[in-house]
Amino acid sequence: MERIAATFSELEARGEKPLIVYATACDPNCSKSLDFFKLILEFADMVEVGMPFSDPLADGPTIQKAHERALASGANTVRVLELVEKLRAFAPTKPIILMGYYNPIFAYGEDRFIKDAKAAGADGFIVPDLPPEEGRDFSRKAKSLKLSPVFLAAPTSTDERVKLIGEVTGDFIYYVSVTGITGEREKLAYKQIEEDIARVKRISGKRTVVGFGISRPEHIKEMYNSPDGFVVGSAVVRRIEQEDFEGLRELLSSLKEATKRSSL
Repeated sequence: MERIAATFSELEARGEKPLIVYATACDPNCSKSLDFFKLILEFADMVEVGMPFSDPLADGPTIQKAHERALASGANTVRVLELVEKLRAFAPTKPIILMGYYNPIFAYGEDRFIKDAKAAGADGFIVPDLPPEEGRDFSRKAKSLKLSPVFLAAPTSTDERVKLIGEVTGDFIYYVSVTGITGEREKLAYKQIEEDIARVKRISGKRTVVGFGISRPEHIKEMYNSPDGFVVGSAVVRRIEQEDFEGLRELLSSLKEATKRSSL
């Protein structure tokens, strides 16, 4: 949690907002995945390490295929944690957040998973299919080890539910900008998103980052003032699928530049 809070504070002091980048662990395999994550960490302020799962319901085709490639390469929870350990050695100060569905966590053992994630160097968790009502115990256990459980809010979240999310989440809330699955979008409903993020922040009292659909610098610039950070996933994963290191470098550079107030 300390690394996450420190990152927000340091960037705010510099007039920047965090670029948070998602990629699936062990895609296309664990060795190449490490190389891609090292490139990502040159530009990203935080990373989300996706835990491969056979039925990623919240994800669109691009990330679904990444899960399939990773599982075909032999990915499992142990190998994901080994990757986190290597990334922590490579980037000692940048937050690493594990993002995955609850089934693999349950199969591994919740207590063991939280403890081993801490030992590997993780800073927190995003579990898309763990609702706040059922996630209280998980949240308590994570916070007891100074890890940040990050819960999701959506355009459909009521004020009452946002209040609950604010109570169980850790350092921030992940606001899902669209109802539906992950994936790149041409345009987003900027005004509506900004208004709803303002509502979430007001009710919860928590920093709120936005994800789902963000894939271009202009997406960040159009709604720069409301969210406290920006999550990019599918656009990154698509370039990993193509094994396009240079294309990924160009994308990440342009996205990071857009998170600086001076670029507006």
